[in-house]
Amino acid sequence: MTLDFEGIVKEKTGGKGLPPFVMRFLKHFLHLDFINTYVEKGDVGVDFCVGTLEYLKVKLVVEGLENVPKDHSRYTFVSNHPLGGVDGVAIAGQIGTHFGEMTMLVNDFLLALPGLRPLCIPINKTGGQSRMLPKLISEAFDSQKHVLIFPAGLCSRLIDGKVQDLPWTKTFINQSIRTQRDIVPVHFIGENSKRFYRIARLCKFLHLKFNLAMAFLPDELYKSQGKTFTIKFGKPIPYTHFDSSRTTAEWAAWMREEVYKI
Repeated sequence: MTLDFEGIVKEKTGGKGLPPFVMRFLKHFLHLDFINTYVEKGDVGVDFCVGTLEYLKVKLVVEGLENVPKDHSRYTFVSNHPLGGVDGVAIAGQIGTHFGEMTMLVNDFLLALPGLRPLCIPINKTGGQSRMLPKLISEAFDSQKHVLIFPAGLCSRLIDGKVQDLPWTKTFINQSIRTQRDIVPVHFIGENSKRFYRIARLCKFLHLKFNLAMAFLPDELYKSQGKTFTIKFGKPIPYTHFDSSRTTAEWAAWMREEVYKI
């Protein structure tokens, strides 16, 4: 089982596909042979996440696991999203290894990875699937699994000279209160290449509707080989803390700030 790149392209282009020379360039640029070499191993779920880091020879420094009680509570894990690839599988691997079954809300492009698919709830804000989005999110929070969410929606950008998330959406606050889940803040420390941030800034300047920067994330994943990243887990914040003293949007902004303080 491998990544069906041709199928993905046809789906995203309404069945039209792309010229052969463009496909050859993309396969090379996206390092598909490198990715498929690991995908063919057949690891699934948390094993896929852990195995991905081993394949990339990525090292993790993990702090604060002792802050999260292993008392069978259902938690909402919320994190900044600096890389858009390694950070997701790294945090998912830690949650699944240390705290039990989990699911994560991700861009639907990641469903193309067979090994990752069982862990994912696809989030696509455009097209027909967007009508199902509220139901999918509610089902994830209603489950007995831990939920990992990156409230910024997109990976971090260079803002005011610092690599940081865009404003966080409030969905995780509303859903955590509704399902009585305490929220665990997670801070992932890492950055993409300077080229990535230049492209993201150019996209914003040109007001491009297509997220061109996302197309460069597989290359950023490839470049992460041999690097060391840090994950910091904070103490769970009770869902009762998020009271009427602030709006849910204000609480989401407050949580974003708390993550960066860890």
